[in-house]
Amino acid sequence: MKKVFKISLLIVILVVFIATIFYLYNKSKEKPVVYKTEQAFMTNIIKKTVATGSVIPRKEIEIKPQVSGIVEEIYVEAGKKVKSSDVIAKVRIIPDLVNLNNAEARLDRAKIALDDAKMNYDRKLKLFQQGVIAEAEYQQTDIAHKNARQEVDAAEANLELIREGVNKKSGKTTNTLIRSTISGMVLDVPVKVGSSVIETNNFNAGTTIASVADVGDMIFQGKLDETEVGKIKQGMNLFLTVGAIENDTFSATLKYIAPKGVLENGAVQFEIKADVKLKENQFIRSGYSANADIVLQRADNVLAIKESLLLFEGDSAYVEIETGPQKFEKKYVKTGLSDGINIQIISGITLKDKIKVPQLAGSSK
Repeated sequence: MKKVFKISLLIVILVVFIATIFYLYNKSKEKPVVYKTEQAFMTNIIKKTVATGSVIPRKEIEIKPQVSGIVEEIYVEAGKKVKSSDVIAKVRIIPDLVNLNNAEARLDRAKIALDDAKMNYDRKLKLFQQGVIAEAEYQQTDIAHKNARQEVDAAEANLELIREGVNKKSGKTTNTLIRSTISGMVLDVPVKVGSSVIETNNFNAGTTIASVADVGDMIFQGKLDETEVGKIKQGMNLFLTVGAIENDTFSATLKYIAPKGVLENGAVQFEIKADVKLKENQFIRSGYSANADIVLQRADNVLAIKESLLLFEGDSAYVEIETGPQKFEKKYVKTGLSDGINIQIISGITLKDKIKVPQLAGSSK
């Protein structure tokens, strides 16, 4: 019985040993490498550069008052369309006390002079009618009376202008009514009723009552790095992607490239501007951020492969074409335009060729 047990144990140990050796042998054998293949395809190759910026109106005007005072009424709000000369606000003048006092004093002196001239005129008129004085002497008195009356009218008009910004002769408040100088849309009204405003003068730009712009005429304004600006020229086409408007692109034409760059964050940037072509009844809000794809070169409907399939030998490029199951042959190709992902193949392969996908160093086989 013990002998049978010993024999069985030896057989089990032998079987386990043989199985272990067989397992280790199979594990140590290298698996054959199976390379994947891809084929060429027809596509459009577009080489482009990207500029960042925003879409703004070509004409944006700040409306400022011609007189200082207090905003009495505002007739528009942001988003409203206005025409040139439309009234957007009314300003109530706060007169300068010195000017007001001088104007009142001038009027008082003019009235005194008018009273004196009228009395002299009445006296000379009676003498002239009686034939006591000559016509020339009467005429001088008449002229002096008319001049005194004109001076009173001028003093009254000056006082009215200082107080109210309007006089009887004009019949309209040209200074206190703030009018739009262009037709367009009101973008912003930074003041409120009751706000103090300063007139535009030689020493002050004045307070902005409203900003008005023609939103139907938009431009893209952006900046481009110095390494790319030498590749572009006026008249190139741009494709704008506006972040706030999904699934839509806008075309534009490059119109301006700054002759001088500006250093920003260690890199020289050049300003560019392009005319945006809006579709009918399309509206873009001022200040939307946008990216502009500037087309440098393009090739339509050409034979291409993924650039990662290319291999290089000196100055020559080649791919490996499958000639049989997992058998490959080197074939040199002539390349064209590349967009960084796909590259144009001018000659060397066809659409039917199966191209070996190179394995990256360190990748699992």
